[in-house]
Amino acid sequence: MRLLSRYFFREMVLPFLFSLGMITFILFVNFLLRALDRFLGKGLELITILEYLFLNLAWILALSVPMAVLLATLMTFGRLAEDNEINAMRASGIGFLTIMRSPVLFGAIITILLIYFNNYILPEMNFKARLLSGDIYRKRPDMNIEPGIFLDNLPDYSMIIGGKTRDRMTDVRIFSKGNKEAQTSIHANSGTLSTLDDAFLLTLFDGEIHELEQKDYTNYRRIIFARHVIIIPAKDLLLNRRDSTSRTDREMTVTMMRKKIRNYKNRLDVVYGRLAGAYFRTIGDSLLPKSIQQGTQYIQRTRNSINSDTTLTQAQLWKKEQKLRSLERQIKNEFNLINSYLKSRNKYGVELHKKFSIPVACILFVLLGAPLGVMSKRGGFAVSTSLSFGFFLVYYVLLIGGEEMADRNAIHPAIGMWTPNVVLLSVALYLNLHTVRERAPIPMQFLTIFKRKKPIHDSI
Repeated sequence: MRLLSRYFFREMVLPFLFSLGMITFILFVNFLLRALDRFLGKGLELITILEYLFLNLAWILALSVPMAVLLATLMTFGRLAEDNEINAMRASGIGFLTIMRSPVLFGAIITILLIYFNNYILPEMNFKARLLSGDIYRKRPDMNIEPGIFLDNLPDYSMIIGGKTRDRMTDVRIFSKGNKEAQTSIHANSGTLSTLDDAFLLTLFDGEIHELEQKDYTNYRRIIFARHVIIIPAKDLLLNRRDSTSRTDREMTVTMMRKKIRNYKNRLDVVYGRLAGAYFRTIGDSLLPKSIQQGTQYIQRTRNSINSDTTLTQAQLWKKEQKLRSLERQIKNEFNLINSYLKSRNKYGVELHKKFSIPVACILFVLLGAPLGVMSKRGGFAVSTSLSFGFFLVYYVLLIGGEEMADRNAIHPAIGMWTPNVVLLSVALYLNLHTVRERAPIPMQFLTIFKRKKPIHDSI
């Protein structure tokens, strides 16, 4: 059995590495083409560009590893089935479940490594990639000027333009900012923005300058110019690296996200307690509505009861009505806050479960790919790629759908992230059961469409 285990490990490692390299390359090239505009015209050093690409390689690997496992399993078992090695093992008394031990162990090892990667390496690389991306974006403001968008990251000035044709801006409006003795506003018909070694060179054409002293508003000056040059000092033309402690959900470890979830749970408990207290003080009952509609129904029921009470005076009725209206406003505010807290908590819950559900899918892809490979009896690249892409696409669609529903508070994050795995497990167990019994669970003729047809002269 040890010989068989080593054989399967050896057979799966090379297809896995090949599949991982191919899928990662495709995803990386797609990302590189979309990220080219971040580098063009920035004057970045090659080492900075390579660092940015390397940091973004983390999420690409996290996505490509499960698909590579499925593709490698299909290729391995398809080739073994085509060469009748699976049949030879069965004829020797080795059952299909015994054959599956080593591939499942291979998938489990990949799962453990991917869990570690997703929890410790991926968050740090995502965090550094986001910071570096922001630093690159701010390095050359002239590349980021868009018509109608207020630009506020120039030192001492704010600017907005009406249009832009290549490097020439039109309808340029500039405003000074900060505590200065005079407030300056400039309007020019056109202008260009270029960079020097340590400054921005802003050249304006056909415009006017308006200056108003802050201390004496009667002191106003208007200057008309044909050409005006502004030198804006900018010591940060070179790439500055920030050191921020603020992280998004995809930049946190499991420990960080659990802390965030506990924090939101405590906030929700405070809001629920405050809401229950408000109901008790106003209505006199320890009610806790589950929605705005239910809370409104409770208030309306109380209002009807108060209005039917003939022992109350008009002043008492008015006072109780004011309290009920105040409670209605509080209900709306509190439930808006509750929904906001729930969405934030679910956002971290989704990411927490995703760090485990996607790696576990590697084992499920082994369980799914093995019987599919045996039934296809084809270890070729075309069939394996088609099948793996199809099943991974279904899995990814289910994963995105579960994440979206969990983010909208429609389902629990655990249900959203683990339902695709349950679907995969159900299909995998069904296929393995029929493979063990050596029966075709479904018509598999479509799996043989890529088989090579025998030459005509061979059948003569």
